[in-house]
Amino acid sequence: MARVVALGDAHLGRQYYSRTTADGANQRERDFEQSFESAVELALSLEPDVVLWLGDIFDHPRPGYRAFRVAQRAMGKIRDYGRPLVAISGNHDTPRLPGTGSPYAPLADTFPEFHLAYDGTYQAFDLPGLRVHAVPQMLTVDESLAGLDAAAANRSADRVNLLVTHPRVPEVEPRCRDINEIEVDAEALRSDLVLLGHYHVHTKVRDTVWYAGSTDTFSFADDPGRSKGVVSLDTDTGVCRHHTLPGGRPLVTPEPVAAAGLSPAELEAAVVERAEAVPDGAVARLFVDGADPQAWRLLDHSRVAEAYRHALWFRVEPAFLDAASRVTDLPTRDAIGDRWARFLSRQDMTGYDPERLLALGDELILAAIDEAS
Repeated sequence: MARVVALGDAHLGRQYYSRTTADGANQRERDFEQSFESAVELALSLEPDVVLWLGDIFDHPRPGYRAFRVAQRAMGKIRDYGRPLVAISGNHDTPRLPGTGSPYAPLADTFPEFHLAYDGTYQAFDLPGLRVHAVPQMLTVDESLAGLDAAAANRSADRVNLLVTHPRVPEVEPRCRDINEIEVDAEALRSDLVLLGHYHVHTKVRDTVWYAGSTDTFSFADDPGRSKGVVSLDTDTGVCRHHTLPGGRPLVTPEPVAAAGLSPAELEAAVVERAEAVPDGAVARLFVDGADPQAWRLLDHSRVAEAYRHALWFRVEPAFLDAASRVTDLPTRDAIGDRWARFLSRQDMTGYDPERLLALGDELILAAIDEAS
């Protein structure tokens, strides 16, 4: 029997918003570092026989020194613990251009005792009682399917077969589409047991297939009401358990403001009052439904900003109504935002932070809609 502990999608190096730490680092980047470090500590506390990293340890294929150092220190802790590590690359930290090089390569050089699959090649690693079939991120669906076929053909008859890979499976409905993701049907995942990276919420796909989930919450599309952490898998019983990481920065959505019929003063008071439900340091958004555009223009937005000053970041998202019904000819953030997301998905984002570009575009779109309204 082997006790496997896995973590997925740490996205080291990811930055959000403009708040910085005392030493000048992006605060959300530091959050992701701390969550990953805590996840590694939690994984080792579960006394694993093998540790798995299921891809997207880095947010992009050219991580900065901070992100790289955090990953390197974590690998040192696992080495000191005396257990093997198997890691695969994901859609974010696999380069799209030949010859660019992978951030996993120098880690493989530094820790040759570990098993890292990152170069678009299926690899199998035999451990006591366990064969790990590692299918890293590929550049095309056909290449991914070929890797999965090779893994299926190479199943062991005297060891438990564990497949680790990083696809999107259509059996799990995504909250949003992601850059460079590979979609394969769950039927292609032929192994005794399967652990997946890529989807950020721990999810059971079927009886022997699970997404581990991410180590931190990325955005409101990431189901912030569900916990983040690591998973343990008993390869003898096939039981997979999720272990929650304590703490984490809250992402909150206070009760929406029903603005229809409110005067500017009443509307402003309602928006300010909702700030009391926002914890210190939280990321917050507030929906305002049925706002009169004239009343919205007369709000003291500096007073609103002051009320939410204790939040790391906040945004008010108004939906405007005329005297009788919702205005249908105004541009909507969702419609234009979807176009922006589709445009980015078709671009080569090597060396860029796609989530930051997506967020910046979303903020500019919202600001333009507010002004036009």
